[in-house]
Amino acid sequence: MLKNIPEGFILGASSSAWQTEGWKGKKEGQDSYLDMWYKEEPFVWHEGYGPAGATSFYDRYNEDVALMKEIGLTHYRTSINWARFFTDYENSVVDEDYAQHISDVVDALLDAGVEPMLCLEHYEVPAYLMEKYDGWSSKHVVELYAKYAEIAFERYADRVKNWFTFNEPVVIQTRIYLDSIRYPHEQDTSKWMQWNFNKVIATARAVQIFHEKGYNGQIGAILNPEVTYARSSSPADQKAARMYDLLYNRIFLDPLVKGEYPDELFDVLTKHAIPFEYSEEELLIIKENTVDYLGINLYFPKRVRSPRYEWNKETPFHPEYYYEEFSLPGRRMNTSRGWEIYPQIMYDMAMRLKSEYGNIPWFVAESGMGIEQEERFADSKGTIQDDYRIAYITEHLNSLLDAVKDGANCNGYMLWAFTDCVSPMNAFKNRYGLVRIDLEDDKKRSLKQSAYWYRDLIQSKRLEVAEHTYK
Repeated sequence: MLKNIPEGFILGASSSAWQTEGWKGKKEGQDSYLDMWYKEEPFVWHEGYGPAGATSFYDRYNEDVALMKEIGLTHYRTSINWARFFTDYENSVVDEDYAQHISDVVDALLDAGVEPMLCLEHYEVPAYLMEKYDGWSSKHVVELYAKYAEIAFERYADRVKNWFTFNEPVVIQTRIYLDSIRYPHEQDTSKWMQWNFNKVIATARAVQIFHEKGYNGQIGAILNPEVTYARSSSPADQKAARMYDLLYNRIFLDPLVKGEYPDELFDVLTKHAIPFEYSEEELLIIKENTVDYLGINLYFPKRVRSPRYEWNKETPFHPEYYYEEFSLPGRRMNTSRGWEIYPQIMYDMAMRLKSEYGNIPWFVAESGMGIEQEERFADSKGTIQDDYRIAYITEHLNSLLDAVKDGANCNGYMLWAFTDCVSPMNAFKNRYGLVRIDLEDDKKRSLKQSAYWYRDLIQSKRLEVAEHTYK
């Protein structure tokens, strides 16, 4: 069975600055949060790989852009590394060498016929701001970010039409202040909520600046709402799913798209004494400066059930007060990553955005499959035969196209990732790329079988779907 891909539908790939650039050219004092974490705890990064080397994109972007052109990507999404963009964060003094690098990358992409998409923060908050102001705990950092956004727009908005304020803005503070599994391992639920709010107001400020300046383009955010399924139809399980959704998904979806927080959220924060600072003026800025569109990262479903055990009252509040994770028996798994494979999430998220969020324009900003030891699948010529990745993309894109047919305002699919790249802690353990990075051979690039398949898909705009394709 063949499915036609709509005209103008994005078929691209994503990455970020910190996961690709490496540290060449980085100046003293330009560490990001990820750089700081890597320096403090290199032992938690698989085989010691981290942002220091990454994929050497800073040096080799021309080589990578040529491969993008060969594959035919319509779009490439990456980030500006905020930590490297300035030599003085307080006074917004631009590092002209790094700024020129970003300009050169943008020009190279445009020359190759690949539309650039730029994110202002993909976990790259400067370490200086973490150490001096506790990062996104501070309203001052919000204002420094707004100035950064203004300068970035001035530099590149003449050529870059697609902008994003954050990638997965809920993640860093959740891993640090809720779960305490990342440096500096601090458990503080109020700080978690303050970071959440300050990233929302920072987004609104950037949207405000972008629109007031009248740039020709659109600005949004890239979120990672997890499609949440209750274990059963019981009221207790349904409440668990609703609360998970409230505290992890709606905490960004509602203010960024609808311009306001759910009333229930404030009730929960009051109940559990999780104060955070906000003003009525800030709430008005959020209300008046909603995003133009969304990027949505979708990898796996979230399955929950009602908690079976009473919460320890001496333990600081965590959203797990309301839910417990549930593993569906018989689920399909990517055993390399420990994630369930369930393409139905594409359709269900699309229908939710259509029914609950005004059918806002959006696209899949990340979707992909990370596999360990991919060299196992190399043929005699050294080409990785990643049929599993082709099947994964086919199934998820098939589900997404069904949603488009049913009226979802989704205009694209972006694969994570263009090349194999460094991930937090996992480093290069799980490979996601269309393009292989050979760490044993000077990071030599080579196309995997999925890259040739993706090129054919982009050229033909037709998806071949087997009748038995899993949904």
